[in-house]
Amino acid sequence: MADAGTEAVSTEEAAEIATFGYERARDELVNVVKMLEQGGMDLDESLALWERGEALANRCEEHLAGARQRVEDAISRSEAAEEA
Repeated sequence: MADAGTEAVSTEEAAEIATFGYERARDELVNVVKMLEQGGMDLDESLALWERGEALANRCEEHLAGARQRVEDAISRSEAAEEA
């Protein structure tokens, strides 16, 4: 049976990642990918790093989805103002 550290990102780590802005999450994700590509880690370390990368990628997607929605809202407001 795997220990809790390898099953998912810890609650503390998830809470920390949730505070990251897009650029910080992206930069850390780039570093995670580089470390995974270099290899040399045991399986548990690799899995933990992979899970952190997944959490960082999800945080980036949250930011991008929010930005996308803001752009769509701004376009809608602009079009509504032009029609008025």
